[in-house]
Amino acid sequence: MYRDIPEELRSLIEPVVEDAGLELVDVTLRRGRSPWLLRITLDTPAGDGRVLVDQCAALSREIGTQLDVADAIASSYRLEVSSPGLDRVLARDVDFARACGSEVALETQHPIEGRRRFRGRLLHFDGDVVSIEVDGRAFRIPFSEVTGAKAIYAFSRADFTGGAGR
Repeated sequence: MYRDIPEELRSLIEPVVEDAGLELVDVTLRRGRSPWLLRITLDTPAGDGRVLVDQCAALSREIGTQLDVADAIASSYRLEVSSPGLDRVLARDVDFARACGSEVALETQHPIEGRRRFRGRLLHFDGDVVSIEVDGRAFRIPFSEVTGAKAIYAFSRADFTGGAGR
């Protein structure tokens, strides 16, 4: 989640991303055996996921240089820079607001009504509460409890027919 990005990483990464005309969606650092994995997710201001591969490559080089100069990662690491993809990560308030009406999957820190995983239609998001309908039942989940979420891409016939709509 965007709110969980360590400030020392966000302060190094976000200005580079914004200078490129993009938005920082999420940063995850997976520690463990070396090399660690630093995964950065970017999007366009329109939230359409149309970040070019060349943009990701250029930003990867620039961000990697910034992180190395600041000695921001305590171990050797592998850097991945990408767009949100089809099953796009929902990490910021704006991502949840844009996903209203769509199918989403989310997980909570603690069980809510006996469950931690929810998959259904995102009904509403007001900044504090996520409302999701799962199997005809509405759940109100405090946003502070959400530990991860993604929009589920709904494939259509056009995806397989090149837009011909046959």
